[in-house]
Amino acid sequence: MMQRNFVFRHRITVCAAALAATLGAATAGAQTYPTRPVHLVASEAGGGGDIIARVIGQGLTPRLGQQVVVDNRGGGVIAGDLVAKAAPDGYTLLIYGDTLWLLPLMRARVPYDVVKDFAPITITSRAIAVLVVHPSLPVKSVKELIALAKSKPGQLNFSSAAAGSTNHLAAELFKSMANVNIVRIPFKGSPSAQNAVMTGETHMMFPLIATAMPQIQAGRLKALAVTSLQPTALAPGLPTMAASGLPGFEAVGNYGLFAPTGTPQAIITRLNQETNSVLSRTEVKERFFTLGLEAVGTTPEELTSTIKRGLTAMGKVIKDAGIRDE
Repeated sequence: MMQRNFVFRHRITVCAAALAATLGAATAGAQTYPTRPVHLVASEAGGGGDIIARVIGQGLTPRLGQQVVVDNRGGGVIAGDLVAKAAPDGYTLLIYGDTLWLLPLMRARVPYDVVKDFAPITITSRAIAVLVVHPSLPVKSVKELIALAKSKPGQLNFSSAAAGSTNHLAAELFKSMANVNIVRIPFKGSPSAQNAVMTGETHMMFPLIATAMPQIQAGRLKALAVTSLQPTALAPGLPTMAASGLPGFEAVGNYGLFAPTGTPQAIITRLNQETNSVLSRTEVKERFFTLGLEAVGTTPEELTSTIKRGLTAMGKVIKDAGIRDE
């Protein structure tokens, strides 16, 4: 009996020693991280996520003491799959927008699980849309637009880019919350969709402020409200949709920074602190502002909450509207 107890205690001691060694190695690895270049996977070159990644990468390089290399990949599925399957060592990270977690709601098969495969680090930035109409449309507010749409069911239409794009989802949310019947007119991309409103081919759209503001200032588009919960300096003087008769309306594009699940917490913490420090710099805020973005910087938990809210709110919109992206 004593011999069995000795063997049992010996096994526990060996296991404890092995666990301590593993934890010790992980801690040591986190303390010396990084020792080689860090790859920041983002969208295709020239896209919003690419620009955000390059600004953050430039700021992180001196802070981490290693080169941060932007790795452009086309499409949320490709980029997400790559990072989800990468080694959880902090050397392969992902910057991507809402598409990353909304695509699984619009496709039958996606090779990653947003909740299980990624470790959230921070929300890097936020893109806000604006409701615009053709200048000839006889409305000056969201309430007047809703009244007009209800008086002409099925006669007003809206431009949108690809199914599930930010401007498409914002319009579908508007339809649902305002209980109006307006018709979607799809275009290949946001520029052509916005141009259709300017020429009078369509009545309205929810483009990003960055692309719409020059046309608003030139009088080619009439702006009614922004899609953030709070007014934004990106569009001074414009009310929010929420304050214009649709309480709780929010349709913004959030960009998050992620690592593969299993990345040591010490590395996640450092990346969060260093990235948020970059985002707090005046020159970075100004750079993002010129791109029509708000620099953010949050805790990992706030990014997780944002994803969950988005999945709930937009998940209902996607389901009710039958939106598919095949």
